[in-house]
Amino acid sequence: MKKNGFTLIELMMVVAIIGILAAVALPAYRLYTDRAAFSEVILSVSKYKSAISTAIATKNPGALTDLDAGQLGIPNPDPAYGRIKSITIVDGVITVTAAGGTLEDVTYTLTPSGVTFPLGWTEGGTCKTLGYC
Repeated sequence: MKKNGFTLIELMMVVAIIGILAAVALPAYRLYTDRAAFSEVILSVSKYKSAISTAIATKNPGALTDLDAGQLGIPNPDPAYGRIKSITIVDGVITVTAAGGTLEDVTYTLTPSGVTFPLGWTEGGTCKTLGYC
């Protein structure tokens, strides 16, 4: 007599293997989705970064303390939107705070190297330790 189908042991092994694969894959997948969501935060600094670079090139500020929002053509921060909780520009340092879910209160900062060219930028914030930036 020939039997068709799978035994209970075989089915339990398949379920166990799928469980192990899911336990390994889901945390990695979550990090990738958080990084993708945080890209909105990183992209939000581009207009402020450009404005600070332009101000340094054309207005000749004496020090980084001259580079605040609303001065030398640097725009005032936009109100909160999407994944952006707040944006501040003080002494040339751009700080963006994220909002929502696992990104709540994660910060991204860009700090200019000085007020002369070539201008370099240093990334910082809590996103560095979390692996989002």
